[in-house]
Amino acid sequence: MTMQEFRAWLGRFDTDKDGKISRQELSDAVRGAGGRFAWWKCRQGLRSADSDGNGYIDANEINNLVDFAQKHLGVRIVNF
Repeated sequence: MTMQEFRAWLGRFDTDKDGKISRQELSDAVRGAGGRFAWWKCRQGLRSADSDGNGYIDANEINNLVDFAQKHLGVRIVNF
C-alpha cells in the first residue's frame, strides 16, 4: 500500500472528521483490518505514534504510526 492509500484507509475511521485519529478510531481500524487484540495494538500504536501526548494521532505524527504498523502489524507501506 502507498502512503496515500494508508492515509485514505485511516481517514475512513476518522468518524468525527477532525483530522485526528483517537484511540477508539485506531482500534476500529485495526479491528476492521481483521487484526486480533485490537485494543492492545491500538494502545501500543497510540503510545508509539502520539509524540505530543494529547491522545490523538494527527498529520504530524502519521509517520510514527506508519513505523509502528510496519514493525508490529505486518503492514507494508511504500512511498510513491
